[in-house]
Amino acid sequence: MEFKDYYQVMGVERDATQDEIKRAYRKLARKYHPDVNKEANAETKFKEVGEAYEVLKDPEKRAAYDQLGTNWQAGQDFQPPPDWDQGFEFHGGGFTEADAAQFSDFFEDLFGRRGSGGAGGRGFEDFSAGGHSREFHFRGEDSHARILIDLEDAYQGATRTLTLKHSELGADGRPQVKERNLNVKIPKGIRPGQHIRLTKQGQPGFGQGEAGDLYLEVEFRPHPLYRVEGKDVYLELPVAPWEAALGANVKVPTPSGQVGLKIPANSKAGGRLRLRGRGLPSKAPGDLYVVLRVELPKANSEADKAAYEEFAKAFEFNPRADLGV
Repeated sequence: MEFKDYYQVMGVERDATQDEIKRAYRKLARKYHPDVNKEANAETKFKEVGEAYEVLKDPEKRAAYDQLGTNWQAGQDFQPPPDWDQGFEFHGGGFTEADAAQFSDFFEDLFGRRGSGGAGGRGFEDFSAGGHSREFHFRGEDSHARILIDLEDAYQGATRTLTLKHSELGADGRPQVKERNLNVKIPKGIRPGQHIRLTKQGQPGFGQGEAGDLYLEVEFRPHPLYRVEGKDVYLELPVAPWEAALGANVKVPTPSGQVGLKIPANSKAGGRLRLRGRGLPSKAPGDLYVVLRVELPKANSEADKAAYEEFAKAFEFNPRADLGV
């Protein structure tokens, strides 16, 4: 996937005001509209301009896009960092009047998940007529943000102070990133992809309408020891050759503390041992799978080398016998 420089597409500087971006879009949309421009690449250019404008006209999308930094070049091979939008609030749906189906994979990877609007959203809550004036009351829009938590927090539950970012248009017409801190209770047993709902922490309502809700989509920070699949947790456990060959009782770390594990004799590298119920907590808890990795000690000294030579003499072992060599 290639990186797209939306500012380059629009022909504006990165610090352009929203009005400057709007004027640039109108100019380019007229120039490349397929009804008036018969050049072979006019339609492609028209779609590129529409996609760039969809991002840059929206202060939230623009501020999030700007978080990627200035080192990326148009056409450069690109994969969004896993935490590129972590803690960044988006309100309501992702697309406006544009035909998002025509946008690139680059746009889809960055903003596609929020394309259909998500839960809630701005809605008409109340309308009343009083005296000589009418009053409109709207519920505020729901907000959405992705957060990273530690695996251990999902095992035990926790309350964490999270910093969320959102953008507002400043007096100069340019989006400015604002931050707010929230104390968030992380439920025990929550899994990646699930949401934490904070009522009335979304956009303010209009009139007497109540504020929208804030939905936090949970992801786990990469862990140096464990990886998670659904409710199950995986640990790669180094073992010595003699532990794998002869069997052993060893200590194994888990996110909830050390446990003892019996390694059967003649275990192989890549073999899996299950610790039932040691995965993520829930009514039916997940399991923790220990994947064996046989580690060979290095032959750094003369004594080490002698030991390996004695080992080789003791076994008639050809690890390539199945290859016929």
